[in-house]
Amino acid sequence: MVQLTRIYTKGGDKGKTSLGDGSRVSKNAARIQAIGAVDECNSVLGVAALYLKHVPLSDIRRIQNDLFDLGADLCIPATENKLTVSDQQATWLEQQIDKMNEKLDPLKSFILPGGTKASAYLHHARTSVRSAERLVVGVSEEQTISSAVIQYLNRLSDYLFVAARIENNFGKNDVLWEPAKNR
Repeated sequence: MVQLTRIYTKGGDKGKTSLGDGSRVSKNAARIQAIGAVDECNSVLGVAALYLKHVPLSDIRRIQNDLFDLGADLCIPATENKLTVSDQQATWLEQQIDKMNEKLDPLKSFILPGGTKASAYLHHARTSVRSAERLVVGVSEEQTISSAVIQYLNRLSDYLFVAARIENNFGKNDVLWEPAKNR
């Protein structure tokens, strides 16, 4: 278990931070950017959780814990002896997507982000996850990253899309894109 006795260390005052293996890197390093983007996703999910009516809060809390696992996976460059994201975490997301999709009519148009507060925040979380995914893919092109990290983020954005539809009265209040509406 992690124990934080001090919140500030002053170690980052010169623009460097420590990775989980103790190495020091710039706070602007690609890996740190990716970790920060994952943290941002987690924060948006925390706001979305305040407004949920249909998606179980326990699911969102599970995902938030998974995102901490994912951040731990990213913060240690070496692949041995570290907390990693597993394929089972992405599989769980797939199972939840399938369950939620059973309650939705098929889409006949793209959806504009919005609707209920919960749905809007879940869409915000989804786009935040996509940004994190792009940054993680960038890191993976230069450094070793677990393939399960990218898989999890990819599946999470799908989960959040479907969850946003669930929060829009099971898709009945989805805001549909109307192509060329304003030409």
